[in-house]
This record gives sequence, structure tokens and C-alpha cells, in this order.
Amino acid sequence: MTQRERDRLVVLRKALKRLIRQRQAAEELKLSERQVRRLLVKLKETGDGAVIHGLRGRRSNRRLAEQAREKAVRILSQEVYRGFGPTLASEYLASKHKLRIGREALRQLMLGAGLWRGRSQRNVEVHEWRARRGPRGDLVQWDTCEHDWLEGRGEKLYLIHMIDDATSELTARFVRHDSTEENMRLLWSYLECHGRPVAFYTDKASIFQTAPKKNHLLPDEPLPPTQIGRALRELGIGWTPAHSPQAKGRIERSFLTAQDRLVKGLRLAGVTTWEGANQYLEQEFVPWWNQHLVVVAANPTDAHRPLDTSHDLAAALSHVEARQIANDYTFRFQGHLYQIAKEEVRPGLRGAAVRVEARLDGSLAVRFQEQYLKFQECQPQPKVSRPGSPSAGRRKAPPPPSPAWRQGQNGIARRGGIPLWKAAEINRTRTPDVLE
Repeated sequence: MTQRERDRLVVLRKALKRLIRQRQAAEELKLSERQVRRLLVKLKETGDGAVIHGLRGRRSNRRLAEQAREKAVRILSQEVYRGFGPTLASEYLASKHKLRIGREALRQLMLGAGLWRGRSQRNVEVHEWRARRGPRGDLVQWDTCEHDWLEGRGEKLYLIHMIDDATSELTARFVRHDSTEENMRLLWSYLECHGRPVAFYTDKASIFQTAPKKNHLLPDEPLPPTQIGRALRELGIGWTPAHSPQAKGRIERSFLTAQDRLVKGLRLAGVTTWEGANQYLEQEFVPWWNQHLVVVAANPTDAHRPLDTSHDLAAALSHVEARQIANDYTFRFQGHLYQIAKEEVRPGLRGAAVRVEARLDGSLAVRFQEQYLKFQECQPQPKVSRPGSPSAGRRKAPPPPSPAWRQGQNGIARRGGIPLWKAAEINRTRTPDVLE
């Protein structure tokens, strides 16, 4: 009997002995007068046990059947469910095996079967909390995660996330390389689907920010933008760098969720390829995320701006370099020589700088003064060697030494007369002109 039940028993005994009225007992016990009368009748019939709940010590009517418990443990003991937590396991048992068990009941069941270990609470470093942005599209966090997503069943993949700061809406894609080109492809998809956000929030990776060189003598001089930085500038999208991983904690936590749920989902689906991983990501994981983890924005307006005719995604989302037109109206790019078409020749083109765009579809475009020029690649001419030149044919071996050359060499190597220092000591006034 608990202390609360003992206190209740004292009040009921006072009411039974008519030391207090039933209304006073009801007010003290915070019960109705009708319930107090029931308890008094039960107290007369059964004694002090009237204040103890009748279901104490009995099996709950909602207790899971033993067969269902054994089935759940048998399913979760399989290798494909290794590492599943109670929440995720409860969802998969309901969707895949038609076995509905609450996550708290399943937690106790998994703890008893040794399939789950409770996490001990520990003190962690607390960072200053930042409120979400108000409208959707005001700030979008952008990052890439390197992880063994296929658990050794296939090639190494990278996961790129774009998550809205106001709503946690997710856009993601698996790529084989964390390169500027692959990030531009996902950016293209995002812009076509949602429009232009106000700003992106990223880390200081080399694809977003140009690293200063050691021989950079002018620290106050701004560094040139990267290809993605230039593209965002041309599209009128801002860029904000994060100074620590904790500053963009929303997207960092999204990767932790993906490393748990997405990895296990890919395992259950038997995905082994890059194509299959992206198919599962687009059809299963991202819809689940946007259905269950998205929150309502504090501001109902949408800050995304539409794309208009002035925004050419193919031109902006490309590798852009400047090249100078030679006197013969040619230019070089990536080791190839290109010739401007004759009908495109115009005043001021010779010696001018043109914008060369290597686009994501593999094509090449050249722009001069906001107009694109026609051009063609020049076929390399084979090198023709002059007759009689060393490169005309195979280089001939040098001729053997002649007898005269050998005789001269022997004369040089032959031993001479007295040493030079000894000849310098001879007194020429007392010797003949010819030395013997």
C-alpha cells in the first residue's frame, strides 16, 4: 500500500465513523461524493483493501500476446534489422510484417531480448540556440556527407543535402564525387522545383570559397569567386559561410538521421548501385522526411523568387573561363584549338576576351558582348619534318673515329719531357737553345 492510499484510508475511516461529512471527505480526496459513497461501501465489505486498485497485480488487458512478442523478437533478430531502434523497428514491423506494436512497448521488449541498449545521458557542450528563419526559402542549408551508405555492397557514394531552415524541407541526391559539377546538378534541380532562395548557408569548402594562396601578398584584395560562387552571384542568390559545424546544426543532424534510417532502408531494399540508391532516396526517404519531419514556417509567405528569362541556368551553372581571341580568330580551351566562324567576325573581336562556358551536358558555348558565337574545333595538323633535318628520319649513329683522330689522341696521351716546374728552374743563360 502506497502512502497516498494510506492517506486516503485515513480520510475514509473518518467519514465512516462520521467524524467528518462525506462532502468534506470528497473535497479532501478530490473525488465526487458518489465515489466516496462507493469507497465507503467497499470499505465495509472488504476492509482496508478497498483503497487498492482492483487491477493491481493482474495482467493488463492490452498486453501483447506471447506469440506476437516472440514473432517480433524473431524478426528483429535478423541481420537486416541490426542496429534498428524501437521507433524505426515499430514502423517497419507495421509496414512490412503487419505487426503493430507501440514504440515504448517495443522498447521494453527489445531491452529484454538484448536487441537494444538504452543510451546513458551525459552532459554535452551547449551551443547558443538560433531561431529558425521566418519564411520558407529565406535560408537554405547546403552540405555533403561522406559515409558508407551501402555498407560495402557497392561503390562509394556521397550524399548532398539541401534543407530549408524555416521548414526543414529536404532535397537530396547521391553522387559519386563531391565535385562542383555534381553540386551544380542538384542546385539546378532545386531551382527548377522551388525557385531562387534568398541565400544558401554552407561551410567554407573549396567549392564554395577560394582558399587564399601562400604567396598572396595583398590580404585586403578580394579573392576571385569559385564556379559555384560565380553562379550564385549571376542568379542573384546570396551566400553565407558557417564558421563551425554547430552553426549549421540543422543539416548536420539531418545527416545523423540519414545515417541511421537511410542506411537501414537501403539495406532492407537490397540496394547495391548508385542508380538504386537515388531511386530509393527519391521515392522512399525524401517523401517520408517531407511528410513527417517538416514543420510549419513561422511566416506563411514563400521567399523563393521565380526564374525569369534573364536567368539562363545552362549558362550560369557551367564551368566558365575567359579566353583571348588571337589574330587569326582562334582561341584555345582545355588543350584544344577552336576557330570562330567567318560570319561571326565583327569589329573589336580580334584580341578581345570572350566567355567560354563548359556546360553540364558536355557542350561548349562562347559569348562575346552578350551574344553567343558560332565556332568549330580545328583539327590538329600533323607535324612535317624538313628533309635533311635531324628529325626527318631516324637519327644516325655517329661515325667511328678515323686513324688521324686516333693518332692525335695518342700524341696527347704520350708522356712528355721533364715536368713544367723543373723546366722553369733551368737557367737559360747557361744552356743551349735546344734542350737535350
